Amino acid sequence: MNKKWLGLSLMMWGVAVQAAMPEEKMTTQADQRELALTIYNDDLALVKDQRKVTLAADLNRLAWRDVSARIRPETALLRNLNEASGMRLLEQNFDFDVLTPQKLLEKNVGNVVTVIKTNPATGAEVRETATVLAANAGVVLKFADRIETGVPGRLAFASVPDNLRDRPTLVMAFANARAGVSSLELSYLTGGLSWRADYVAELSANEDRMDVNAWVTLTNQSGVSYPNAKLQFVAGDVNRVSDSLRPEMAMRGAVLMAKAAEAPMAQENLFEYHLYSLGRTTTLGDQQTKQVALLSAPQVPVKKSLELRGAGYYYQGSYGDLGKKLKAGVYIEFENKGAGLGVPLPKGVMRLYKKDSAGNAQFVGEDTLDHTARNDTVRLKLGDAFDVYAEKKQTDFQKVSGGRNNYIYESAYQITLKNAKSEAVTVKVYEPIPGDWQIVSESVAHSKASADTALWLVRIPAESSIVLSYRVRVKL
Repeated sequence: MNKKWLGLSLMMWGVAVQAAMPEEKMTTQADQRELALTIYNDDLALVKDQRKVTLAADLNRLAWRDVSARIRPETALLRNLNEASGMRLLEQNFDFDVLTPQKLLEKNVGNVVTVIKTNPATGAEVRETATVLAANAGVVLKFADRIETGVPGRLAFASVPDNLRDRPTLVMAFANARAGVSSLELSYLTGGLSWRADYVAELSANEDRMDVNAWVTLTNQSGVSYPNAKLQFVAGDVNRVSDSLRPEMAMRGAVLMAKAAEAPMAQENLFEYHLYSLGRTTTLGDQQTKQVALLSAPQVPVKKSLELRGAGYYYQGSYGDLGKKLKAGVYIEFENKGAGLGVPLPKGVMRLYKKDSAGNAQFVGEDTLDHTARNDTVRLKLGDAFDVYAEKKQTDFQKVSGGRNNYIYESAYQITLKNAKSEAVTVKVYEPIPGDWQIVSESVAHSKASADTALWLVRIPAESSIVLSYRVRVKL
């Protein structure tokens, strides 16, 4: 764009403001040629809406209908794809007040309306004019000889105010180099669109393998539909400036289950995040939840463990009984590698099922899976064991020595582990011990799980119990 043309456009814009705005043109989804959505985890999406629009030379006033009702107008960017330097945006307004009888009444406060009353006996209509004085907690009308509250009949309005639309609309004024059909692209950030990953897995009969299917669950509460859109999803925690002053939409939605994707979803690195692309277009309706296939991984090796975890507080004082019927937690873990896996896994919920003796799949637990890099280990807690539990007590505690900021304690513990199952199990007993610690004696050999945690692997025969006892010296 040359400086002479730009200066002339700005001068013309100033003249137009003083005189009259150009006639408004309207573009709808019927003009749409391409639509792309990039959806982030935290109620955020980037919309790229490409349309064919006939423009005039010099000044244009364009009403871009069917934008998101949750648009962040300050992020809107309009580009002329045919002539990048041939357009200069001058002003934009986001009209998000949607046309309703109440909104129409509110916008006409101070204006004259026609009140139409019908005689119930004769059916004859009587018309009066009145001024709308208020429309907040009820209607106040001023007639020529009186003031009335409520609506005594039907109200007729002369016109619809310019900033009251039947759907959210972005109105833009811009200077354009030449007349003709142009390919315009409007991109903007919006709330009301979100996605999450949902994982469904079925454990094998002996619980050492599982089949995994993952879905991307999309939710659209943005106030507009997105027909035949290219979809991309960004996994990762993108930093955002907090802003709660956005118009909200209704939260009611329908659920649509999509068929599995014809091909695996493509994945690539994007900055410090991961970008997933759906290999086909799809339509995402307003107030709708849709699922599309993310991945499928058969026969994934899995390890199940039963774990009992203690606490560090009872190594510094006398407590006696530390718990009855302490249930062992049930955990599974698997490595993100192998057929169908080996790609970055987005954060989501994994739900596990296992078939019963009749062959019916039964739900056995769920847990949150965090963003997981390829080849990393996924660890999930499914619940607490019914038939494997423990009783724990402190059998001795004494202060061996110590003065100010230097104490040595010695304490003894007894953990009775019970197994009511018909097969033997192994329980991992984790005890977080503070300070500088040493196991003085024990009935089962321990190992150090970490600098402050002792670990015992205790095998319990079927329908039996084992007593784990140990004495520990702690220096604080």
